[in-house]
Amino acid sequence: MNTVILIGHLGKDAESRTTRNNSTLTVLSVATNRVWKDRETGERQSQTTWHRCVSFGPTATYAATLTKGAHVQIVGEIQTREYVAKDGARKSVTEVRVRRLTHLNKTEKAAPEPKEAAA
Repeated sequence: MNTVILIGHLGKDAESRTTRNNSTLTVLSVATNRVWKDRETGERQSQTTWHRCVSFGPTATYAATLTKGAHVQIVGEIQTREYVAKDGARKSVTEVRVRRLTHLNKTEKAAPEPKEAAA
């Protein structure tokens, strides 16, 4: 099973475009933060990890409305693909293929359900 759940914030506005087969593709740059206490010093430590998240279809259309700083939950799968760059070099990229996207809007805590889109 290949399932990943991320909760984090967008580092920039969603980037959306149309693919060759005329469907929508949206890329999200999501930052997650890991916090721990250093055993030796007792100080709080943290590490930010950036994730490239790619969505298609209706989920991509919804994702395109999100802006920098949005708090999101993403459910998807990790995918690695290879491509040939413009300079001819072979490269690989690891990304999260989004299956479900939820906007976790902290200002609307009284709302019954967060806004969600599923692929």
